[in-house]
Amino acid sequence: MVSGPSDGKKKMPVPIKLLIAGGFGVGKTTMVGAVSEIKPLRTEETLTDRSVGVDDLSGVESKNTTTVAMDFGRISIGDDFVLYLFGTPGQERFWFVWDELARGALGAVVLADTRRLADCFPSVDYFERRGTPFIVAVNCFDDAPRYDLDEVKLALNLGPDIPVLLCDARRRDSGKEVLIALVQHAYGRRPMAKV
Repeated sequence: MVSGPSDGKKKMPVPIKLLIAGGFGVGKTTMVGAVSEIKPLRTEETLTDRSVGVDDLSGVESKNTTTVAMDFGRISIGDDFVLYLFGTPGQERFWFVWDELARGALGAVVLADTRRLADCFPSVDYFERRGTPFIVAVNCFDDAPRYDLDEVKLALNLGPDIPVLLCDARRRDSGKEVLIALVQHAYGRRPMAKV
């Protein structure tokens, strides 16, 4: 815990950067918007006929916008902490911004859709390669098949230490539970400070 200054000035909250990642149309923008205490910054653009043959709309045929850089939201936790949420773009053509977004992040949520589970493999691979702590949150779409979480973990070839949980990205309380699980997981993986 960071102690406040002794001159009576209000201490600045500790910033914690978190990423929300996953495949195209999995609910990243929705989750950031649902949990953010501020109006989220969105870099969504309308899909046009130029994306035909480039973007795979299988399973999300009704989607008509896409994030081209990031989503940004914020959650204050009392006066002590502020969570900065960065939603990553889901399509491969925008992955070049991930390195910048990931710099300094405590950890990441990889959102998964059981209708298109393979779409979250690039996110899982990215965070494993970087050594970034992450969890997987299965976004429970109304028409998506339901699987046991152990089946999802096995299908994604996740290690036993990677938490997998269910969520509804549209609901603030569900999104906050996911973020709490991520922070707990990320802090649990940090090396203990020597006394």
